[in-house]
Amino acid sequence: MTPARRRPVPAVVRTLLVGGLLVGAARTVRAARGVPLAVGAPDAELRARAASSPHARDGRFANAEPGVQIAPGSVRSLLVKVATRGSLGTPSGPVPLVDEPAPARAGELAVTWFGHSSALLEVDGVRVLADPVWGERVSPSSRVGPRRLHPVPVPLESLPPVDVVVVSHDHYDHLDMATVVRLARGTSAVFVVPLGIGAHLRRWGVPDDRVRELDWDAATDVAGLEITCARARHFSGRLFARNTTQWASWAIAGPTRRVYFGGDTGYTTAFADAGVRFGPFDATLLPVGAYDASWPDIHMNPEESVRAHADLCGGLLVPVHWATFNLAFHGWSEPVRRLSRAAQSAGIPLVVPRPGQRVDLLDPPRIDDWWTTIG
Repeated sequence: MTPARRRPVPAVVRTLLVGGLLVGAARTVRAARGVPLAVGAPDAELRARAASSPHARDGRFANAEPGVQIAPGSVRSLLVKVATRGSLGTPSGPVPLVDEPAPARAGELAVTWFGHSSALLEVDGVRVLADPVWGERVSPSSRVGPRRLHPVPVPLESLPPVDVVVVSHDHYDHLDMATVVRLARGTSAVFVVPLGIGAHLRRWGVPDDRVRELDWDAATDVAGLEITCARARHFSGRLFARNTTQWASWAIAGPTRRVYFGGDTGYTTAFADAGVRFGPFDATLLPVGAYDASWPDIHMNPEESVRAHADLCGGLLVPVHWATFNLAFHGWSEPVRRLSRAAQSAGIPLVVPRPGQRVDLLDPPRIDDWWTTIG
């Protein structure tokens, strides 16, 4: 039997196939542009730095309390959630933003929340910028990865003079290379970071004399504030390597006022210890979003955040780590709705600013439910 002759592929089809491959390759190249630098310092350098810490073994940090990043047996259900969530986790309308001029002098106790965990604290006349992320995506690539659910409320260059920048850990939604570079060039702020993250900053051009790396329980004085690296329950890593840099919360103490910045953490008994050792706190900024039963040990749900606030001997509670990036499988406003109920039951005063809104924590406004209608 004579084998059937294969019909030649029409020229137009060949052109389309080749064009599609070239477009795909070009998009891949564009997506990968700048990724190696954004990933940060080499793994070997980070592991060598971790070796100096009593909280690390074989060049990797570990939580003081046992836990898991992903609960056993939950991978299949996570894949189903990813495939079926649709618009879950996104607001139904524009998020209301505030862009008001900052006072010339920092206040005694105030906070401006910019979305997610980015916040500008004013403590005894000193400004502390926490987990600043002004990028459009939280990813090493500018073209792929979780994208903002609302615009940046205030341009980075419009911020008042910043004295200190604190970073909780090196995940992309808390440590953004482009933001760090702009702050290093446009301010004289000192960067106070957990052990190991200094290697990322130096790779991105931050001068060594402006970087202070701390391990858990260590403290440094900057501009009259004592800033203590408090224990958290989380993990770190910017690509495949995990836990080669430390993660932390921050206790910030001035002559008269104290603030606790949780950053990103699961519930931990370390909160009660921090309340005794470093508190009481006039205000706490605690994460309330991106929780899921599949990762119960690394992110708090709203009820756990209320419990943590009580452990910390906190005054006002300001929720962070919500509203800006869709990183889990709950509704967009669910974290604050649950938090409001839990805080009310516990008798804990709450402040929920709009992104960009400055709140005087010594004279806080009444709760204004701005989230339900778009939740």
